Amino acid sequence: MKKLILASVLALSAVAAMAQMSDPPTEAPTQAPDAVEDQRPGRSLMEEGAKLLLRGLLSEAEPAMRDLQEFADQMGPAMKSLTDQMGPALADIMAMIDDIKNYSAPELLPNGDIIIRRAPDAPTFVPSDPPQEIEL
Repeated sequence: MKKLILASVLALSAVAAMAQMSDPPTEAPTQAPDAVEDQRPGRSLMEEGAKLLLRGLLSEAEPAMRDLQEFADQMGPAMKSLTDQMGPALADIMAMIDDIKNYSAPELLPNGDIIIRRAPDAPTFVPSDPPQEIEL
């Protein structure tokens, strides 16, 4: 997964750099025409080297980008189903929580229950609704 993310970042960086290099400068040269002509061969060699480097990076990243697209295509329906099923339950939980920073990470108990404890340094909890009786 880390390789896919790294390849994505490299590919996006390469695309941005290639787009920037392919646009010629629109400003008029401030130097004499002879001085500009002397710089062009070196600059074009540098541009060509950078283009070759970026094309190589893109060709290396292409398989990872394809894999990332296939992964997204496979996971898309599952993620939609998860949000459809879990969305209402998560909304209910978030309605009970005053500020997420006031709680510790969830814990899995030996019996399989998951609890979310209030942090010891959190302010006193004041419920927005009066407590309801619980049948035992």
